[in-house]
Amino acid sequence: MFFRQKRSGKYTYLQIVENRWEDGRSQQRVIVTLGRLDELREQDQLDGLLHSGAKLSHAAMLLTAQQKGELPVVATKRIGPELIFQRLWSELKIPQVLTSLLAPRRFEFPIERIVFLTVLHRLLHGGSDRNCMAWKDDYHLPGTETLQLHPMYRAMVWLGEPLGKDDQDGATPFAPRCIKDQIEEGIFHRRRDLFGELALESVDKLIPGDWEGEAPAEPLPVWLGRSLALPKLKSGSC
Repeated sequence: MFFRQKRSGKYTYLQIVENRWEDGRSQQRVIVTLGRLDELREQDQLDGLLHSGAKLSHAAMLLTAQQKGELPVVATKRIGPELIFQRLWSELKIPQVLTSLLAPRRFEFPIERIVFLTVLHRLLHGGSDRNCMAWKDDYHLPGTETLQLHPMYRAMVWLGEPLGKDDQDGATPFAPRCIKDQIEEGIFHRRRDLFGELALESVDKLIPGDWEGEAPAEPLPVWLGRSLALPKLKSGSC
């Protein structure tokens, strides 16, 4: 059953109608005509009717309770960004790099979680550290639930802390080397093996007759061949 507006003359009437299957097709049958729609609205009879009927519907009762603020507030958090970024963070071994640099320090708050939070915030949203503190409440970020603004400021100061004179080799004329540079270098050194394991074997073992088109004049290193658009091998040659 449903409400239907029926135009008759210069007035519109509100009806309750039901669909019925008769003689192989759907037929509409008027159950009752409630009256003129304009009068029902003026006298608030329509709202009273709907409210009265809503008491018999569990879904409508929940909506009404929610509008009145009678239902408990349930928080929702986004989990996708943290799952993806945490895996990248771990595979780059950033926690280990930070731990090694923090060994001589005695911070009473989790620097690694603060750096993780600020990097993710800048990737997804951007803004100030104060904005980051409000932004994080919408995301599932384990270890950041109790972080406060002041420790975040102190962590940013630590990242920009200049290194000693003996560690200034390679510094630019614009700024001294700082902790941030050591973090970047630590990440590079821990991932350096990825480049050292590249096999510089040549592709001269390929038979020239296996190429579609003209074979390369000279053998190419495997790592270079992968980055160039080499001719395709014939099917079944490998």
